[in-house]
Amino acid sequence: MKKNVPYLIIAPGTILLLFFMFLPLVNIIWPTIFTETGINLNAYTRFLTDEYNLKIFIRTIRVSVIVTLISTIMGIPTAYFIAGVSKKWKSLLMAMTMFPLLTNSVIRSFAWINILGKTGVVNNFLVRMGLIEQPLNLLYTEFAIIIGSVYLFLPTMVLTLVGVMENIEKETLEASETLGASPFKTFYKIVLPLCTPGVIVGSILVFTGTLTAYTTPQLLGGNKNMMMATFLYQKASTLGDWTSASVIALIMIVATLIVNKGLNLIAARLDRREMNHA
Repeated sequence: MKKNVPYLIIAPGTILLLFFMFLPLVNIIWPTIFTETGINLNAYTRFLTDEYNLKIFIRTIRVSVIVTLISTIMGIPTAYFIAGVSKKWKSLLMAMTMFPLLTNSVIRSFAWINILGKTGVVNNFLVRMGLIEQPLNLLYTEFAIIIGSVYLFLPTMVLTLVGVMENIEKETLEASETLGASPFKTFYKIVLPLCTPGVIVGSILVFTGTLTAYTTPQLLGGNKNMMMATFLYQKASTLGDWTSASVIALIMIVATLIVNKGLNLIAARLDRREMNHA
């Protein structure tokens, strides 16, 4: 009986996921693959061979990868600093990190519109400093989407890494310093390898979030720089083309699974290298 307790505990959640997420998803995607004549992938072939559709897909992957890389590069030193301060300052810094997550995504996007617009903070500053004569086109570009997405998902990366770095024993870092390693070498040789699981998890969360985000790309990128999520919404709600929307949804799911699998393989390879060096 005790052996069945874990299964009984997860049963309610599994049933909810099955009936309210998995089955509706299968119901939408099934007609795009299986037809009266059997398996038919023409809808996916048409999507992937259309230059306009492919451009949107490539843009989405490119932006998601760039946002993930920037969030990782900025998140690792930030999390390392937060993890090393006293509890009093750590609580304050964690609250400041979480603050953007407590603000509605629409409000955040409108704030960036005021910052990046032609009459926004950045252009006004550059014009007044005499660095430019005419306002730059910063808004409704990939650059704007990347900036807004990094602001949106960087806290997720930081919070994930702080939890991992807090578990690194101080004795390990002290031993490294005692043996003559510089702070930079300690960070590179010890902290980075030990926080690899957190980097992988954070990267998956940031990449998936950027890939599927709707509000930020729509408000900051506009229709000229459409992403897959906004493209899906246009097909389903504006045009009523649910078949194309289902195709887009499955392509996004597959792309996410491939990237997640790739990151997990990288993590596994790094773990094997560490064991071999040990």
